[in-house]
Amino acid sequence: MGIFDGVWDYFSFLQSNIDLVIFLVIAAIGVTAALFVVADKEPMHSAFYLALVFVIVAVMFFLLEAEFMAIVQMFVYVGAITILFAFSIMLTRRYIMKPGGDEHDD
Repeated sequence: MGIFDGVWDYFSFLQSNIDLVIFLVIAAIGVTAALFVVADKEPMHSAFYLALVFVIVAVMFFLLEAEFMAIVQMFVYVGAITILFAFSIMLTRRYIMKPGGDEHDD
């Protein structure tokens, strides 16, 4: 019994369960992106992290062999909702208040 027998058993387990490895990697990316959605201070960055979370959900649907749901997820959420968020953030004017009162001294 060699020193590398346990390592080879581990690699053979990973090779036989490659779908589990793919799921864990994609899930880790999705959870990290979801944390950045709420933790990032820039709203535009949060919208793009939200788009990444939606893409990860679509990939999960593909892994579950629900291709129709994955396509709908990509079109509706990534395509429409994220673009709506991005345009609403870009078109909303950001007012910065001065300490003494209003920004406009007209």
